[in-house]
Amino acid sequence: MNTELAQKTAKTYSTDSAFEASLKYFKNDELAARVWLNKYALKDSEGNIYELTPNDMHTRIAKEIARVEKKYANPMSEKEIFDLIKDFKYIVPQGSPMAGIGNPYQIGSLSNCFVIGNDGNSDSYGGIMKIDQEQVQLMKRRGGVGHDLSHIRPKGSAVKNSALTSTGIVPFMERYSNSTREVAQDGRRGALMLSVSINHPDSEDFINAKLEQGKVTGANVSVRIDDEFMKAVKNDSDYIQKYPVFSENPKVSKTIKANALWKKIVHNAWKSAEPGILFWDTIINESVPDCYADLGYKTVSTNPCGEIPLCPYDSCRLLAINLFSYVENPFTDKAAFNFDLFKKHVAAAQRIMDDIIDLELEKIDNIIKKIDQDPELDEVKATERNLWLNIQRKAEEGRRTGVGITAEGDMLAALGIQYGSKAGNAFSLEVHKTIAIEAYRASVHLAKDRGAFSIFDVEREKNNPFINRLKEADSQLYYEMLEYGRRNIALLTIAPTGTTSLMTQTTSGIEPVFMPVYKRRRKVNPNDNDARVDFVDEVGDSWEEYVVFHHRFKQWMEVKGIDTTKNFSQTEIDKLIKKSPYYKATSNDVDWLSKVSMQGAIQKWVDHSISVTINLPNDVSEDLVGELYLKAWEVGCKGVTVYRDGSRSGVLISNEDNKEEKADTTLTAFPIKRPQVLEADVVRFQNSKEKWIAFIGLIDEKPYEVFTGLADDEDGILIPRWVNKGVIIKNKDEDGSTRYDFQYKNTRGYKTTIEGLSHKFNPEFWNYAKLISSTLRHGMPIDKIVDLINSLQLDSESINTWKNGVVRALKRYVADGTKAKGQACDNCKSENLIYQEGCLTCKDCGSSKCG
Repeated sequence: MNTELAQKTAKTYSTDSAFEASLKYFKNDELAARVWLNKYALKDSEGNIYELTPNDMHTRIAKEIARVEKKYANPMSEKEIFDLIKDFKYIVPQGSPMAGIGNPYQIGSLSNCFVIGNDGNSDSYGGIMKIDQEQVQLMKRRGGVGHDLSHIRPKGSAVKNSALTSTGIVPFMERYSNSTREVAQDGRRGALMLSVSINHPDSEDFINAKLEQGKVTGANVSVRIDDEFMKAVKNDSDYIQKYPVFSENPKVSKTIKANALWKKIVHNAWKSAEPGILFWDTIINESVPDCYADLGYKTVSTNPCGEIPLCPYDSCRLLAINLFSYVENPFTDKAAFNFDLFKKHVAAAQRIMDDIIDLELEKIDNIIKKIDQDPELDEVKATERNLWLNIQRKAEEGRRTGVGITAEGDMLAALGIQYGSKAGNAFSLEVHKTIAIEAYRASVHLAKDRGAFSIFDVEREKNNPFINRLKEADSQLYYEMLEYGRRNIALLTIAPTGTTSLMTQTTSGIEPVFMPVYKRRRKVNPNDNDARVDFVDEVGDSWEEYVVFHHRFKQWMEVKGIDTTKNFSQTEIDKLIKKSPYYKATSNDVDWLSKVSMQGAIQKWVDHSISVTINLPNDVSEDLVGELYLKAWEVGCKGVTVYRDGSRSGVLISNEDNKEEKADTTLTAFPIKRPQVLEADVVRFQNSKEKWIAFIGLIDEKPYEVFTGLADDEDGILIPRWVNKGVIIKNKDEDGSTRYDFQYKNTRGYKTTIEGLSHKFNPEFWNYAKLISSTLRHGMPIDKIVDLINSLQLDSESINTWKNGVVRALKRYVADGTKAKGQACDNCKSENLIYQEGCLTCKDCGSSKCG
C-alpha cells in the first residue's frame, strides 16, 4: 500500500475518545494525557487524530527504527525496540523525534537543536539577513535555533554604506527576536538562543538589552566568557575587549574593568534570570568535535537551553534514559540500581540514536524535495535549499547524537539517597560515568559494524581531555576505538526534559523534585449535595481544594502503606514530607554550591553540556549569585543559569518594585492629541481557520490604537507576508471625515499606502476597535484591557472571532511576568498563570497556551 493510500484509509479518532484512552493509559493523569495528545499524538493539518494512546506512537516509532536496523548487521527487532520505549519506561526519544518519526503528515526535521552562522567575521547586511531567513526556515520545521553575534561590528564602527557607522548588536538582537515570535510551531513559538563573546565591545549592551520591557522577548541570551576574563574578575584587573574578538590586530579595542562588567552580569541575572553564562574556554577545550574545527566543526553557539554546543549547520536529536526505572525495589531497604541492565540499555539507546540519524537524513531529503517542488523562483528558494544541504552534510558526516537522562531526582530518592548530599553527588557521578563509557563503547562497536563517521582521526583527538578521561577509565574501550574508530563525533547531553518528564511521570533531567506535594483547586457547584467547598473567590465562585502528589512521592506513600486518598491537612502534608526521601531535597532546598559542584563533576563525563538551573529563593543577595557563577567556572561547568524565585525578564516584582511599576502603568504617558503619524506593528493570526490581520499603532513602542479584521476576503486587507512594520497616518477624506492609512516600504524601498483602514474592515469591528483604542490611549494596562475584551458578552459569532483576534494581537504587548487574573490553567486548573511572550504560562505545571 502506498503512503497516500495508507493515509486515506487510516483510522481516525475524536479528540474526546483519544483523550479518554490516553487518560486511562496515564492512570488518570490529566496533564500527561493532554501533553501527549496535544504535542505528540499523530495528527494531520486538519486536526484528524490517528493514534489513540502512546502505545500507538511507540509502535509507529519502533516500526521505523526497525526498518533502519535491517540495513545493518545483527538488527534489533521491532519488538525489542518497542519493549525498550513502551510506557516511557526505559528509553524515550524526545520532542521532535517522538512527534516526527514515521509521521507522513508533516514535512519536518527530527532534530531538536540547530546552530547557524556565518564563516569568519562577516557582518554584512547580506550575511545578517541570511541568518534571519535561515532561522525562520528552521523554526518552521520545529527546530530550536542558536547563533552567535560576535561577528557583528560594534556600535559606532565605520561602515561603507549610507549609514557611515554601525548600529551595533542590539538592533539585530531585536530583529532575530521578532522573527522568532512570528513563527508558529504547532501552537508554539520558535525557540532561539543568542550569544556573544564577553570580548566584544558591545557585550554590555547585549547584556542589558533584555532588561527593557518588550525588548528581545523572543530569545534566550547567554554570554560566552573566556578564562582570561574570569581571571581578571578574580584579580580585580583590567580586561581588553576587541573587534574582531580576540584579534591580534583589532579594528576596535577597549579597556574595561572586568569586575564592573561582571557585577552587571550578576545583577541582571539576579534580577531577571538572564543572561546565562557559557564558560567558553571550557566548552572549546573539552569539545571533541572541535578537534575537527578546521574541517567545519568549530563550536560557535548553543541551542536555546544550552545543552548542545554546536558548529554552524550542525544539528542534534535528543533521547532520554529514564533513570528511575533501573532502581529495583524502590523506596525500600532493598532498593538497588541495576547497573547491568542499565549498561545494556545505554548501548541500545546509542544504537537507536544512530538509527534516528538515518531517519533524519530521509526527512531532510523530503524537505529538499518539497523546496524543489515549491512554485517560488529558484533565487527565492536558494537560501532555504542551501541551508538544508549544509545541515544534511553535517548530519551525514559527523552523525552527532544527544543521549541524555531524566528522573535523576527520583532515582536518588528511590534509593534512599538525598539529592545534593555528598552520597547523592557521588552516586550520580558514577551513573554518568557509566553512561559515557557505555555509550562510547556502543559507538565504537557501531563503527565496527557500520563504519566510523567519515572524518574520524584518532591523531586529532589524542590530546582531548574528554577522550583521555575515557582512556584512563577504560583502556580496552580506547584501544578498540583506535582500531575501529567511532560512529559518532559526539554523543552525550543532559537536556531539561520538560514535557518528557510529564509523560515518564518523574522529575525532569538532572534536577531535583520541584515540589513533592502541592494543592490545586477545582471549581464546584455549591448546590451539589456531594460538593465540598473549601474556598470562595472574590467573584463568588466556589472551589474544592485537593492535594496533588508527585507521582513517585505517591509511590513512596504506597510502599509505606500510607493512604493516598485521604484529604490531608497542611500540617499532615508537612509531616509526610519530613518522613520521605524527598525531605530537604527539593529545588529550593538543595545546597546551591553543592549542586554547582555536582554539575561540574558530572560535566567531566558529558561531552556536550548540561542544562541545569540553580533555583534560589527571592531574598538571596547578588553576591551569592556571583559566588555561584565563580564556583561554576572553578569546578569545570560549561554553563550555568540561576533563577531567583519571582524574577522575570524585564519585570520587577518585589513588593517595593510592584508599587513603583503600578504607579507607572496606571498613569498615561500618551499625548492627548493623536500624532498624525504612528509607528505600527502588523500582527497576523488565524481564528477558526480564517486568516486575520491586526495593525497596532504604537507610541514609545506601547499600543495606542488597534485596527483588525479578515485579511483575505473581498473587502479585507492584502499586504505581503513579509511586511510586519509600517506607519499609520491620520488623514481626512474630501468630505472632511477622518481616515487612517497604513504605509509600508516595499522591497525596493518605495512607499506603498493602503488607504482607509477604518473603512476596510466590518463597521461593527471598527466600532469596537474605537472602544479598545480609547482604553489604550488613556493608559489602561494591557493585561486589564485583555481581561476587559475577554469579558465582553457578544452575540455575533463574527464579533466573537474578532474579539479573540484583538486579544491575541494585544497579548504580545503584555509585559512578561504579569499575573493573569481570574483564569485557570487548562491542564492543572491552577490559577497561578503569568504572561510570557504573549502566552499564558502556568507556573505550577509549566504548560503554555497561546491565543
